[in-house]
Amino acid sequence: MENKAIARTLRLLSQLMELHNENPFKIKSIANAAFKVDKLPFAIRDKSLEEIGQVDGLGKSISAKVWELLQTGTMAELEDILKETPEGIVEMLGIKGIGPKKIVVIWKDLGIENIGELYYACNENRLIEAKGFGLKTQEEIKKVIEFKMAAHGKFLYAQAEGMVNKLHADLSVWLNTVSPQSLLGIAGAYRRCVEIIEEIELIIGTDDPDRIMEQISTFEPLQFEEFTDNTFTALSPFGLKIKLQLANRSEFYLSWFKLTGNEEHVSEVLSLAGTGTFESEEEIYQKAGLSFVAPELREGLNEVQLAKENKLPILITDSDLKGSLHNHSTWSDGVHTLEEMALYCKDHLQLEYFGICDHSKSAFYANGLNEQRVYAQHREIEALNAKLAPFKIFKGIESDILYDGSLDYSDEILKTFDFVVASVHSNLRMDEEKATARLIKAIENPFTTILGHPTGRLLLSRKGYPIDYAKVIDACAANKVVIEINANPLRLDLDWRWHRYALEKGVLLSVNPDAHRTEGFHDTHYGVLVGRKGGLTAKQCLNAFSLAEITTVFEDRSANH
Repeated sequence: MENKAIARTLRLLSQLMELHNENPFKIKSIANAAFKVDKLPFAIRDKSLEEIGQVDGLGKSISAKVWELLQTGTMAELEDILKETPEGIVEMLGIKGIGPKKIVVIWKDLGIENIGELYYACNENRLIEAKGFGLKTQEEIKKVIEFKMAAHGKFLYAQAEGMVNKLHADLSVWLNTVSPQSLLGIAGAYRRCVEIIEEIELIIGTDDPDRIMEQISTFEPLQFEEFTDNTFTALSPFGLKIKLQLANRSEFYLSWFKLTGNEEHVSEVLSLAGTGTFESEEEIYQKAGLSFVAPELREGLNEVQLAKENKLPILITDSDLKGSLHNHSTWSDGVHTLEEMALYCKDHLQLEYFGICDHSKSAFYANGLNEQRVYAQHREIEALNAKLAPFKIFKGIESDILYDGSLDYSDEILKTFDFVVASVHSNLRMDEEKATARLIKAIENPFTTILGHPTGRLLLSRKGYPIDYAKVIDACAANKVVIEINANPLRLDLDWRWHRYALEKGVLLSVNPDAHRTEGFHDTHYGVLVGRKGGLTAKQCLNAFSLAEITTVFEDRSANH
Protein backbone atom coordinates (compact mmCIF):
# COMPACT_ATOMS: atom_id res chain seq x y z
CA MET A 1 0.00 0.00 0.00
CA GLU A 2 1.41 3.37 -1.07
CA ASN A 3 1.76 6.30 1.33
CA LYS A 4 -0.94 8.25 -0.49
CA ALA A 5 -3.45 5.43 -0.08
CA ILE A 6 -2.67 5.22 3.65
CA ALA A 7 -3.01 9.01 3.95
CA ARG A 8 -6.37 8.94 2.13
CA THR A 9 -7.68 6.26 4.49
CA LEU A 10 -6.62 8.22 7.58
CA ARG A 11 -8.13 11.39 6.13
CA LEU A 12 -11.42 9.57 5.47
CA LEU A 13 -11.46 8.29 9.05
CA SER A 14 -10.93 11.80 10.43
CA GLN A 15 -13.70 13.19 8.19
CA LEU A 16 -16.16 10.50 9.20
CA MET A 17 -15.35 11.05 12.86
CA GLU A 18 -16.09 14.74 12.38
CA LEU A 19 -19.40 13.87 10.71
CA HIS A 20 -20.33 11.83 13.77
CA ASN A 21 -19.20 14.54 16.20
CA GLU A 22 -16.45 12.51 17.89
CA ASN A 23 -13.58 13.81 20.04
CA PRO A 24 -12.13 16.93 18.29
CA PHE A 25 -8.61 16.26 19.61
CA LYS A 26 -8.62 12.72 18.22
CA ILE A 27 -9.97 13.98 14.88
CA LYS A 28 -7.22 16.57 14.63
CA SER A 29 -4.53 14.01 15.50
CA ILE A 30 -5.66 11.59 12.76
CA ALA A 31 -5.99 14.39 10.18
CA ASN A 32 -2.50 15.59 11.06
CA ALA A 33 -1.17 12.03 10.75
CA ALA A 34 -2.71 11.78 7.26
CA PHE A 35 -0.85 14.92 6.23
CA LYS A 36 2.45 13.65 7.69
CA VAL A 37 2.20 10.23 6.00
CA ASP A 38 1.47 11.83 2.65
CA LYS A 39 4.70 13.87 2.87
CA LEU A 40 7.06 11.10 4.06
CA PRO A 41 10.20 10.65 1.91
CA PHE A 42 10.10 6.84 2.36
CA ALA A 43 7.57 4.04 1.92
CA ILE A 44 5.93 3.39 5.27
CA ARG A 45 4.94 -0.13 4.20
CA ASP A 46 8.62 -1.14 4.47
CA LYS A 47 8.78 -0.24 8.17
CA SER A 48 8.05 -2.32 11.26
CA LEU A 49 5.35 -1.44 13.78
CA GLU A 50 8.01 -0.05 16.10
CA GLU A 51 9.52 2.10 13.33
CA ILE A 52 6.10 3.41 12.31
CA GLY A 53 5.46 4.43 15.91
CA GLN A 54 8.57 6.61 15.78
CA VAL A 55 7.34 8.61 12.77
CA ASP A 56 6.64 12.20 13.77
CA GLY A 57 2.91 12.81 14.27
CA LEU A 58 1.83 9.16 14.47
CA GLY A 59 2.35 7.91 17.99
CA LYS A 60 1.34 4.59 19.48
CA SER A 61 -2.41 4.71 18.77
CA ILE A 62 -2.30 5.92 15.18
CA SER A 63 0.72 3.77 14.27
CA ALA A 64 -1.32 0.75 15.41
CA LYS A 65 -4.10 1.79 13.01
CA VAL A 66 -1.59 2.16 10.17
CA TRP A 67 -0.11 -1.26 10.97
CA GLU A 68 -3.59 -2.80 11.00
CA LEU A 69 -4.27 -1.20 7.61
CA LEU A 70 -1.04 -2.58 6.16
CA GLN A 71 -1.72 -6.06 7.49
CA THR A 72 -5.44 -6.37 6.73
CA GLY A 73 -6.20 -3.73 4.12
CA THR A 74 -8.63 -1.93 6.42
CA MET A 75 -9.19 -0.67 9.97
CA ALA A 76 -11.88 -1.98 12.31
CA GLU A 77 -12.65 1.53 13.54
CA LEU A 78 -13.15 2.75 9.98
CA GLU A 79 -15.40 -0.20 9.11
CA ASP A 80 -17.55 0.45 12.17
CA ILE A 81 -18.08 4.11 11.36
CA LEU A 82 -18.77 3.33 7.68
CA LYS A 83 -21.64 1.05 8.77
CA GLU A 84 -23.26 4.06 10.45
CA THR A 85 -22.84 6.34 7.43
CA PRO A 86 -24.94 6.22 4.22
CA GLU A 87 -22.83 5.39 1.17
CA GLY A 88 -23.90 8.61 -0.54
CA ILE A 89 -22.66 10.70 2.39
CA VAL A 90 -19.23 9.08 2.13
CA GLU A 91 -19.22 9.89 -1.59
CA MET A 92 -20.01 13.54 -0.80
CA LEU A 93 -16.74 13.82 1.10
CA GLY A 94 -15.02 13.70 -2.29
CA ILE A 95 -16.77 16.85 -3.52
CA LYS A 96 -14.49 19.84 -3.56
CA GLY A 97 -15.88 22.78 -1.60
CA ILE A 98 -17.87 20.95 1.05
CA GLY A 99 -16.19 19.56 4.13
CA PRO A 100 -17.63 17.50 6.99
CA LYS A 101 -19.27 20.51 8.69
CA LYS A 102 -21.33 21.34 5.60
CA ILE A 103 -22.11 17.69 4.95
CA VAL A 104 -23.54 17.38 8.47
CA VAL A 105 -25.96 20.20 7.61
CA ILE A 106 -26.83 18.55 4.27
CA TRP A 107 -27.38 15.18 5.90
CA LYS A 108 -28.93 15.99 9.26
CA ASP A 109 -30.77 19.26 8.56
CA LEU A 110 -31.82 18.81 4.92
CA GLY A 111 -32.26 15.04 4.96
CA ILE A 112 -30.11 14.56 1.83
CA GLU A 113 -28.21 11.27 1.65
CA ASN A 114 -26.62 11.08 -1.80
CA ILE A 115 -25.08 13.23 -4.52
CA GLY A 116 -28.11 12.97 -6.80
CA GLU A 117 -30.38 14.34 -4.10
CA LEU A 118 -27.83 17.08 -3.42
CA TYR A 119 -27.75 18.07 -7.08
CA TYR A 120 -31.54 18.19 -7.16
CA ALA A 121 -31.52 20.34 -4.01
CA CYS A 122 -29.13 22.75 -5.76
CA ASN A 123 -31.54 22.95 -8.69
CA GLU A 124 -34.39 23.63 -6.28
CA ASN A 125 -32.33 26.36 -4.61
CA ARG A 126 -32.64 24.60 -1.28
CA LEU A 127 -29.04 24.96 -0.14
CA ILE A 128 -28.79 28.74 0.05
CA GLU A 129 -31.01 28.95 3.12
CA ALA A 130 -29.01 26.32 5.04
CA LYS A 131 -26.44 27.31 7.64
CA GLY A 132 -23.01 27.94 6.13
CA PHE A 133 -24.18 28.00 2.52
CA GLY A 134 -24.85 30.75 0.01
CA LEU A 135 -25.69 31.11 -3.67
CA LYS A 136 -22.01 31.01 -4.70
CA THR A 137 -21.35 27.81 -2.73
CA GLN A 138 -24.49 26.22 -4.13
CA GLU A 139 -23.47 26.99 -7.73
CA GLU A 140 -19.92 25.69 -7.15
CA ILE A 141 -21.25 22.42 -5.71
CA LYS A 142 -23.62 22.06 -8.67
CA LYS A 143 -20.74 22.48 -11.16
CA VAL A 144 -18.57 19.91 -9.36
CA ILE A 145 -21.41 17.37 -9.36
CA GLU A 146 -22.05 17.95 -13.07
CA PHE A 147 -18.36 17.31 -13.71
CA LYS A 148 -18.53 14.06 -11.71
CA MET A 149 -21.59 12.95 -13.71
CA ALA A 150 -19.78 13.66 -16.96
CA ALA A 151 -16.79 11.62 -15.80
CA HIS A 152 -18.98 8.51 -15.99
CA GLY A 153 -19.70 9.17 -19.68
CA LYS A 154 -23.45 9.52 -19.21
CA PHE A 155 -25.37 12.75 -19.63
CA LEU A 156 -28.90 13.92 -19.08
CA TYR A 157 -30.53 14.85 -22.39
CA ALA A 158 -30.73 18.44 -21.16
CA GLN A 159 -27.00 18.48 -20.38
CA ALA A 160 -26.17 17.18 -23.85
CA GLU A 161 -28.59 19.45 -25.72
CA GLY A 162 -26.50 22.62 -25.67
CA MET A 163 -23.32 20.74 -26.65
CA VAL A 164 -25.08 18.94 -29.51
CA ASN A 165 -26.72 22.07 -30.89
CA LYS A 166 -23.39 23.91 -30.93
CA LEU A 167 -21.57 20.93 -32.43
CA HIS A 168 -24.18 20.64 -35.19
CA ALA A 169 -23.97 24.37 -35.94
CA ASP A 170 -20.16 24.32 -36.02
CA LEU A 171 -20.08 21.24 -38.24
CA SER A 172 -22.60 22.83 -40.62
CA VAL A 173 -20.38 25.90 -41.05
CA TRP A 174 -17.26 23.77 -41.50
CA LEU A 175 -18.98 21.43 -43.94
CA ASN A 176 -20.26 24.33 -46.01
CA THR A 177 -16.65 25.39 -46.52
CA VAL A 178 -15.13 21.94 -47.12
CA SER A 179 -17.90 20.20 -49.08
CA PRO A 180 -20.89 22.53 -49.64
CA GLN A 181 -23.18 19.94 -51.25
CA SER A 182 -22.92 17.53 -48.32
CA LEU A 183 -25.81 16.68 -45.96
CA LEU A 184 -25.58 16.53 -42.16
CA GLY A 185 -27.85 14.89 -39.60
CA ILE A 186 -28.00 14.08 -35.87
CA ALA A 187 -29.01 10.48 -35.24
CA GLY A 188 -29.06 7.84 -32.51
CA ALA A 189 -30.55 8.02 -29.03
CA TYR A 190 -30.25 11.80 -28.97
CA ARG A 191 -32.49 12.21 -32.00
CA ARG A 192 -34.99 9.85 -30.37
CA CYS A 193 -34.89 12.13 -27.28
CA VAL A 194 -33.88 9.36 -24.90
CA GLU A 195 -33.46 10.76 -21.39
CA ILE A 196 -29.89 9.46 -20.83
CA ILE A 197 -27.27 10.04 -23.54
CA GLU A 198 -24.03 8.05 -23.73
CA GLU A 199 -22.85 9.07 -27.20
CA ILE A 200 -23.78 11.42 -30.02
CA GLU A 201 -24.09 9.96 -33.50
CA LEU A 202 -23.88 12.23 -36.54
CA ILE A 203 -23.87 11.41 -40.23
CA ILE A 204 -22.53 13.23 -43.28
CA GLY A 205 -23.78 12.38 -46.76
CA THR A 206 -21.13 13.38 -49.28
CA ASP A 207 -19.99 12.83 -52.87
CA ASP A 208 -16.43 13.61 -51.83
CA PRO A 209 -15.50 11.45 -48.80
CA ASP A 210 -11.77 11.80 -49.53
CA ARG A 211 -12.07 15.58 -49.14
CA ILE A 212 -13.84 15.14 -45.79
CA MET A 213 -11.17 12.73 -44.55
CA GLU A 214 -8.36 15.05 -45.65
CA GLN A 215 -9.86 18.08 -43.94
CA ILE A 216 -11.40 16.58 -40.78
CA SER A 217 -8.32 17.59 -38.75
CA THR A 218 -9.16 21.26 -39.50
CA PHE A 219 -12.40 21.01 -37.53
CA GLU A 220 -11.09 22.73 -34.43
CA PRO A 221 -13.87 22.11 -31.87
CA LEU A 222 -13.04 18.37 -31.83
CA GLN A 223 -10.04 16.18 -32.47
CA PHE A 224 -11.36 13.20 -34.44
CA GLU A 225 -8.88 10.39 -33.94
CA GLU A 226 -9.95 6.96 -35.13
CA PHE A 227 -11.48 6.16 -38.51
CA THR A 228 -12.97 2.69 -38.86
CA ASP A 229 -16.00 1.44 -40.75
CA ASN A 230 -16.51 4.89 -42.30
CA THR A 231 -16.81 6.40 -38.82
CA PHE A 232 -14.69 8.99 -37.02
CA THR A 233 -14.70 9.04 -33.22
CA ALA A 234 -13.83 11.78 -30.76
CA LEU A 235 -14.34 12.79 -27.14
CA SER A 236 -15.78 16.23 -26.52
CA PRO A 237 -14.14 18.50 -23.90
CA PHE A 238 -17.14 17.65 -21.68
CA GLY A 239 -16.46 13.90 -21.89
CA LEU A 240 -19.27 13.07 -24.31
CA LYS A 241 -18.38 10.45 -26.94
CA ILE A 242 -18.93 11.60 -30.54
CA LYS A 243 -19.28 9.34 -33.59
CA LEU A 244 -19.35 10.85 -37.09
CA GLN A 245 -20.24 8.49 -39.92
CA LEU A 246 -19.63 9.15 -43.62
CA ALA A 247 -22.08 7.89 -46.25
CA ASN A 248 -22.54 8.42 -49.96
CA ARG A 249 -24.84 11.38 -50.55
CA SER A 250 -27.29 9.16 -52.46
CA GLU A 251 -27.53 6.85 -49.41
CA PHE A 252 -27.76 9.60 -46.79
CA TYR A 253 -31.45 9.27 -45.89
CA LEU A 254 -31.37 5.50 -45.67
CA SER A 255 -28.23 5.63 -43.49
CA TRP A 256 -29.70 8.41 -41.34
CA PHE A 257 -32.83 6.33 -40.86
CA LYS A 258 -30.80 3.26 -39.88
CA LEU A 259 -28.73 5.23 -37.36
CA THR A 260 -31.80 6.83 -35.78
CA GLY A 261 -34.32 4.11 -34.94
CA ASN A 262 -33.62 1.21 -32.63
CA GLU A 263 -32.87 -2.16 -34.21
CA GLU A 264 -36.44 -3.52 -34.07
CA HIS A 265 -37.96 -0.43 -35.67
CA VAL A 266 -35.40 -0.24 -38.47
CA SER A 267 -35.69 -3.93 -39.27
CA GLU A 268 -39.49 -3.90 -39.34
CA VAL A 269 -39.76 -0.82 -41.57
CA LEU A 270 -37.09 -1.92 -44.05
CA SER A 271 -38.69 -5.37 -44.37
CA LEU A 272 -41.68 -3.47 -45.79
CA ALA A 273 -39.86 -0.71 -47.71
CA GLY A 274 -37.28 -2.88 -49.43
CA THR A 275 -33.96 -1.52 -50.68
CA GLY A 276 -33.05 1.30 -53.02
CA THR A 277 -32.31 4.99 -53.01
CA PHE A 278 -34.53 7.30 -51.02
CA GLU A 279 -34.84 11.06 -51.40
CA SER A 280 -36.09 11.54 -47.83
CA GLU A 281 -37.04 9.60 -44.71
CA GLU A 282 -40.67 10.26 -45.60
CA GLU A 283 -40.15 8.29 -48.80
CA ILE A 284 -38.89 5.28 -46.82
CA TYR A 285 -42.15 5.15 -44.88
CA GLN A 286 -44.22 5.77 -48.02
CA LYS A 287 -42.63 2.80 -49.79
CA ALA A 288 -43.27 0.71 -46.66
CA GLY A 289 -46.94 1.67 -46.83
CA LEU A 290 -46.69 3.50 -43.50
CA SER A 291 -47.46 6.91 -42.08
CA PHE A 292 -44.31 8.86 -41.20
CA VAL A 293 -43.09 7.93 -37.72
CA ALA A 294 -41.51 10.77 -35.72
CA PRO A 295 -37.96 9.97 -34.51
CA GLU A 296 -39.07 10.04 -30.85
CA LEU A 297 -41.40 7.08 -31.46
CA ARG A 298 -38.93 4.79 -33.23
CA GLU A 299 -38.45 2.45 -30.28
CA GLY A 300 -39.73 -0.85 -31.66
CA LEU A 301 -42.95 -0.82 -29.67
CA ASN A 302 -46.30 -0.66 -31.49
CA GLU A 303 -45.55 2.39 -33.63
CA VAL A 304 -45.20 0.44 -36.91
CA GLN A 305 -48.59 -1.20 -36.44
CA LEU A 306 -50.14 2.20 -35.68
CA ALA A 307 -48.43 3.60 -38.79
CA LYS A 308 -49.94 0.77 -40.89
CA GLU A 309 -53.40 1.63 -39.61
CA ASN A 310 -52.84 5.39 -39.94
CA LYS A 311 -53.48 5.71 -36.19
CA LEU A 312 -50.29 7.40 -35.04
CA PRO A 313 -50.99 10.14 -32.47
CA ILE A 314 -50.59 13.80 -33.37
CA LEU A 315 -47.81 14.43 -30.89
CA ILE A 316 -47.93 17.32 -28.47
CA THR A 317 -45.68 20.35 -29.09
CA ASP A 318 -44.39 23.14 -26.85
CA SER A 319 -46.86 25.56 -28.41
CA ASP A 320 -49.82 23.39 -27.33
CA LEU A 321 -49.31 24.24 -23.66
CA LYS A 322 -51.72 26.84 -22.33
CA GLY A 323 -50.57 27.00 -18.73
CA SER A 324 -48.02 25.83 -16.19
CA LEU A 325 -48.97 23.78 -13.11
CA HIS A 326 -46.80 22.64 -10.16
CA ASN A 327 -44.48 25.57 -9.47
CA HIS A 328 -42.88 27.02 -6.35
CA SER A 329 -42.26 30.54 -5.06
CA THR A 330 -40.56 32.29 -2.15
CA TRP A 331 -43.49 31.15 -0.03
CA SER A 332 -41.60 27.84 0.24
CA ASP A 333 -38.23 27.10 -1.40
CA GLY A 334 -38.49 29.06 -4.66
CA VAL A 335 -36.22 31.90 -5.80
CA HIS A 336 -38.85 34.27 -7.20
CA THR A 337 -41.99 35.70 -5.67
CA LEU A 338 -45.47 34.53 -6.51
CA GLU A 339 -46.08 37.67 -8.57
CA GLU A 340 -42.75 37.34 -10.42
CA MET A 341 -43.52 33.73 -11.33
CA ALA A 342 -47.03 34.61 -12.50
CA LEU A 343 -45.90 37.61 -14.56
CA TYR A 344 -43.22 35.51 -16.27
CA CYS A 345 -45.91 33.02 -17.36
CA LYS A 346 -48.25 35.79 -18.46
CA ASP A 347 -45.89 38.22 -20.20
CA HIS A 348 -42.86 36.19 -21.25
CA LEU A 349 -44.42 32.80 -22.00
CA GLN A 350 -47.81 34.15 -23.11
CA LEU A 351 -49.67 31.50 -21.09
CA GLU A 352 -53.27 31.74 -19.92
CA TYR A 353 -52.80 30.49 -16.37
CA PHE A 354 -50.33 29.55 -13.67
CA GLY A 355 -50.66 27.01 -10.87
CA ILE A 356 -48.72 27.63 -7.67
CA CYS A 357 -47.88 24.49 -5.68
CA ASP A 358 -45.59 25.46 -2.84
CA HIS A 359 -44.54 22.74 -0.42
CA SER A 360 -46.88 21.61 2.34
CA LYS A 361 -46.29 21.71 6.06
CA SER A 362 -44.47 18.34 6.34
CA ALA A 363 -41.72 19.68 4.07
CA PHE A 364 -40.03 21.61 6.86
CA TYR A 365 -36.73 21.43 4.95
CA ALA A 366 -38.38 23.44 2.14
CA ASN A 367 -40.16 26.02 4.33
CA GLY A 368 -43.48 24.28 3.76
CA LEU A 369 -46.73 26.17 4.44
CA ASN A 370 -48.62 25.65 7.67
CA GLU A 371 -52.36 26.34 7.73
CA GLN A 372 -51.96 30.02 8.62
CA ARG A 373 -49.53 30.63 5.76
CA VAL A 374 -51.83 28.80 3.33
CA TYR A 375 -54.55 31.30 4.22
CA ALA A 376 -52.14 34.23 3.75
CA GLN A 377 -50.97 32.95 0.37
CA HIS A 378 -54.55 32.56 -0.81
CA ARG A 379 -55.24 36.21 0.04
CA GLU A 380 -52.23 37.24 -2.09
CA ILE A 381 -53.43 35.05 -4.98
CA GLU A 382 -56.88 36.64 -4.88
CA ALA A 383 -55.36 40.13 -4.99
CA LEU A 384 -53.08 39.17 -7.90
CA ASN A 385 -55.95 37.58 -9.82
CA ALA A 386 -57.89 40.85 -9.58
CA LYS A 387 -54.82 42.69 -10.84
CA LEU A 388 -53.77 40.29 -13.66
CA ALA A 389 -57.18 39.22 -15.05
CA PRO A 390 -58.01 37.55 -17.38
CA PHE A 391 -54.77 35.70 -16.56
CA LYS A 392 -55.49 33.28 -13.70
CA ILE A 393 -53.41 31.99 -10.79
CA PHE A 394 -54.79 28.71 -9.49
CA LYS A 395 -54.44 27.92 -5.78
CA GLY A 396 -52.49 24.70 -5.62
CA ILE A 397 -50.30 22.85 -3.14
CA GLU A 398 -47.74 20.07 -3.37
CA SER A 399 -49.04 18.03 -0.47
CA ASP A 400 -46.69 15.43 0.96
CA ILE A 401 -47.87 11.83 0.88
CA LEU A 402 -47.13 10.56 4.37
CA TYR A 403 -45.88 7.10 5.32
CA ASP A 404 -49.39 5.65 5.44
CA GLY A 405 -50.55 7.26 2.18
CA SER A 406 -52.52 10.10 3.77
CA LEU A 407 -51.95 13.75 2.81
CA ASP A 408 -50.55 16.18 5.35
CA TYR A 409 -53.53 18.56 5.67
CA SER A 410 -57.05 18.07 6.94
CA ASP A 411 -59.94 17.95 4.48
CA GLU A 412 -60.94 21.43 5.68
CA ILE A 413 -57.66 22.83 4.37
CA LEU A 414 -57.44 20.64 1.26
CA LYS A 415 -60.84 21.84 0.02
CA THR A 416 -59.58 25.45 -0.09
CA PHE A 417 -57.24 24.62 -3.01
CA ASP A 418 -58.22 24.63 -6.68
CA PHE A 419 -56.05 21.56 -7.18
CA VAL A 420 -53.69 19.34 -5.17
CA VAL A 421 -50.48 17.70 -6.37
CA ALA A 422 -49.78 14.73 -4.09
CA SER A 423 -46.11 13.73 -3.97
CA VAL A 424 -43.78 11.47 -2.01
CA HIS A 425 -40.68 13.17 -0.58
CA SER A 426 -39.77 10.91 2.35
CA ASN A 427 -39.45 7.23 3.32
CA LEU A 428 -38.22 6.24 -0.13
CA ARG A 429 -37.02 2.75 0.85
CA MET A 430 -40.33 0.89 0.95
CA ASP A 431 -40.69 -2.39 -0.90
CA GLU A 432 -42.90 -2.49 -4.01
CA GLU A 433 -46.03 -3.68 -2.22
CA LYS A 434 -45.92 -0.98 0.47
CA ALA A 435 -44.87 1.79 -1.92
CA THR A 436 -47.70 0.88 -4.29
CA ALA A 437 -50.30 0.73 -1.51
CA ARG A 438 -49.10 4.09 -0.21
CA LEU A 439 -49.56 5.76 -3.61
CA ILE A 440 -52.95 4.15 -4.20
CA LYS A 441 -54.25 5.44 -0.87
CA ALA A 442 -53.12 8.96 -1.81
CA ILE A 443 -54.71 8.59 -5.26
CA GLU A 444 -58.00 7.54 -3.64
CA ASN A 445 -58.03 10.70 -1.53
CA PRO A 446 -60.89 12.73 -3.11
CA PHE A 447 -58.80 15.92 -2.94
CA THR A 448 -55.86 14.55 -4.97
CA THR A 449 -55.92 16.09 -8.46
CA ILE A 450 -52.46 15.16 -9.76
CA LEU A 451 -50.00 12.45 -8.71
CA GLY A 452 -46.61 14.18 -8.63
CA HIS A 453 -43.33 12.55 -9.82
CA PRO A 454 -44.71 9.04 -9.19
CA THR A 455 -41.46 7.16 -8.46
CA GLY A 456 -39.27 9.89 -6.97
CA ARG A 457 -36.41 8.95 -9.26
CA LEU A 458 -33.40 11.19 -9.92
CA LEU A 459 -31.78 10.20 -13.19
CA LEU A 460 -28.12 9.12 -13.03
CA SER A 461 -28.19 9.15 -9.25
CA ARG A 462 -31.24 7.62 -7.56
CA LYS A 463 -33.54 4.88 -8.75
CA GLY A 464 -37.18 5.53 -8.15
CA TYR A 465 -38.86 3.56 -5.39
CA PRO A 466 -40.29 0.32 -6.79
CA ILE A 467 -43.97 0.49 -7.66
CA ASP A 468 -46.44 -1.64 -9.58
CA TYR A 469 -46.96 0.83 -12.42
CA ALA A 470 -50.07 -0.88 -13.79
CA LYS A 471 -51.83 -0.86 -10.40
CA VAL A 472 -50.95 2.79 -9.77
CA ILE A 473 -52.12 3.85 -13.23
CA ASP A 474 -55.29 1.79 -12.91
CA ALA A 475 -56.01 3.55 -9.60
CA CYS A 476 -55.53 6.94 -11.27
CA ALA A 477 -57.94 5.91 -14.03
CA ALA A 478 -60.55 4.76 -11.50
CA ASN A 479 -60.26 7.97 -9.44
CA LYS A 480 -59.82 10.39 -12.37
CA VAL A 481 -56.43 11.48 -11.04
CA VAL A 482 -53.99 13.09 -13.49
CA ILE A 483 -50.40 11.79 -13.56
CA GLU A 484 -47.57 14.26 -13.74
CA ILE A 485 -44.74 14.17 -16.24
CA ASN A 486 -42.31 16.04 -14.03
CA ALA A 487 -40.30 17.96 -16.62
CA ASN A 488 -37.26 18.60 -14.45
CA PRO A 489 -34.47 16.97 -16.53
CA LEU A 490 -33.37 15.00 -13.47
CA ARG A 491 -36.81 13.44 -13.02
CA LEU A 492 -38.82 13.05 -16.27
CA ASP A 493 -41.18 11.03 -14.12
CA LEU A 494 -43.66 9.39 -15.09
CA ASP A 495 -41.27 7.39 -17.28
CA TRP A 496 -42.26 7.62 -20.97
CA ARG A 497 -42.33 3.82 -21.21
CA TRP A 498 -45.58 3.89 -19.19
CA HIS A 499 -47.27 6.82 -20.93
CA ARG A 500 -48.98 4.61 -23.51
CA TYR A 501 -50.52 2.42 -20.85
CA ALA A 502 -51.80 5.46 -18.96
CA LEU A 503 -53.22 7.05 -22.09
CA GLU A 504 -54.93 3.80 -23.13
CA LYS A 505 -56.59 3.74 -19.70
CA GLY A 506 -57.91 7.27 -20.27
CA VAL A 507 -55.60 8.93 -17.73
CA LEU A 508 -54.68 12.54 -18.43
CA LEU A 509 -51.02 13.52 -18.12
CA SER A 510 -49.72 16.96 -17.16
CA VAL A 511 -46.33 18.34 -18.22
CA ASN A 512 -45.24 20.12 -15.05
CA PRO A 513 -41.93 22.02 -14.78
CA ASP A 514 -41.75 21.88 -10.95
CA ALA A 515 -40.19 25.32 -11.41
CA HIS A 516 -38.45 26.91 -8.43
CA ARG A 517 -37.39 30.01 -10.40
CA THR A 518 -38.53 31.67 -13.61
CA GLU A 519 -35.88 29.88 -15.66
CA GLY A 520 -37.36 26.57 -14.50
CA PHE A 521 -40.48 27.09 -16.62
CA HIS A 522 -38.40 26.25 -19.68
CA ASP A 523 -37.98 22.67 -18.43
CA THR A 524 -41.44 22.00 -19.86
CA HIS A 525 -39.55 21.56 -23.15
CA TYR A 526 -38.01 18.33 -21.81
CA GLY A 527 -41.34 17.16 -20.44
CA VAL A 528 -42.89 17.68 -23.87
CA LEU A 529 -40.08 15.67 -25.51
CA VAL A 530 -40.62 12.62 -23.27
CA GLY A 531 -44.38 13.10 -23.59
CA ARG A 532 -43.91 12.82 -27.35
CA LYS A 533 -41.90 9.62 -26.83
CA GLY A 534 -44.83 8.25 -24.88
CA GLY A 535 -47.35 9.20 -27.60
CA LEU A 536 -48.91 12.14 -25.74
CA THR A 537 -51.32 14.39 -27.64
CA ALA A 538 -52.53 17.86 -26.67
CA LYS A 539 -56.05 16.65 -25.90
CA GLN A 540 -54.63 14.16 -23.37
CA CYS A 541 -52.48 16.76 -21.58
CA LEU A 542 -54.12 18.70 -18.73
CA ASN A 543 -52.10 21.88 -19.11
CA ALA A 544 -52.80 21.99 -22.85
CA PHE A 545 -56.42 22.72 -21.87
CA SER A 546 -57.57 26.31 -22.24
CA LEU A 547 -58.26 28.41 -19.16
CA ALA A 548 -62.01 27.80 -19.52
CA GLU A 549 -61.52 24.03 -19.97
CA ILE A 550 -59.18 23.55 -17.02
CA THR A 551 -61.37 25.73 -14.81
CA THR A 552 -64.25 23.38 -15.55
CA VAL A 553 -62.07 20.35 -14.70
CA PHE A 554 -61.12 21.81 -11.32
CA GLU A 555 -64.66 22.97 -10.53
CA ASP A 556 -66.15 19.59 -11.40
CA ARG A 557 -63.72 17.82 -9.06
CA SER A 558 -64.45 20.33 -6.32
CA ALA A 559 -68.18 19.78 -6.69
CA ASN A 560 -67.69 16.06 -6.04
CA HIS A 561 -65.93 16.51 -2.68
